[in-house]
Amino acid sequence: MELQQQFEAAVANSKTLSEKPDNETLLQLYSLYKQATEGDCSSDQAPANPFDFVAKFKYDAWQKLTGTSSADAMQQYIQLVTRLKGG
Repeated sequence: MELQQQFEAAVANSKTLSEKPDNETLLQLYSLYKQATEGDCSSDQAPANPFDFVAKFKYDAWQKLTGTSSADAMQQYIQLVTRLKGG
């Protein structure tokens, strides 16, 4: 199975986890997904509302992955979901 198919399967599997991951893991999943599908984030994607803390945490987590290739982000996402599924 090629990487893109494995990634799509992992995305589907992430929605069927037996328990909801903690917030740190959810941020990791979010940022890896965004990096894999959209690439590096840009400053114009920063949240406009300084009090929207969820959006800020998401943006910061994604920004930390700047420079990570799409393929690497997909691989890390797959590994994280596999670990969460108990595999």
